Amino acid sequence: MYYYFDWTYVVIVLPVVILALVAQVKVKSTFKKYSQIASDGGMTGADAARMVLDSHGVTGVQIVPVAGELTDHFDPKDNVIRLSEPVYNARTAAAVGVAAHEAGHAAQYAENYVPMQIRSAVIPATKVGSTLSLPLIILGMIFSISALSFIGVILFGFTVLFQLVTLPVEFNASRRAVAALGSSGRVSQEGVKSAKKVLTAAALTYVAALATALANMVRLMILIRRRD
Repeated sequence: MYYYFDWTYVVIVLPVVILALVAQVKVKSTFKKYSQIASDGGMTGADAARMVLDSHGVTGVQIVPVAGELTDHFDPKDNVIRLSEPVYNARTAAAVGVAAHEAGHAAQYAENYVPMQIRSAVIPATKVGSTLSLPLIILGMIFSISALSFIGVILFGFTVLFQLVTLPVEFNASRRAVAALGSSGRVSQEGVKSAKKVLTAAALTYVAALATALANMVRLMILIRRRD
């Protein structure tokens, strides 16, 4: 009865899945905590985003509200920062941190930040890889064609690469946000610390995403070699 029990999942993947869940809980709890703390000078999320853009000399970027919670993002295609309802008009420390971070991405795009360009270039291959990798791996294992399975692993590797390149992009956007808030003269030292804590909690989710992708890739390679 234990023959089909997959220890590779329990030992390799499950720990990072738990890490990812912990990171998600941490983000939500931190956002909730600092959503109860008023921002300096009644600054809204939209105000904070505009301030970060101005500090980098970025113009032509729209800031608009979008439905949902924690759905904030910068859309380089339309050159728009979309802030969720709890962020756009909210006058809280959490809203300021999140909005400033998204403006950091807009600044990266305007300045042709290299890691962001690499991430954008990898996206098409990531989409193909995420669609074809597992079918190829499964077919290779069923028909004992190792080359087919390893092609699947290589395609899955684009997902790992995407998550790897995402780390410097996200960390740099947060650094830009914190630096802009600190040098603005409109946000107190305590307000900057609050924003930094929100962004630090969010950064854990990207680390967990990379760890999960790496763990799954290692597991797939072990399963293929075991099958051979």
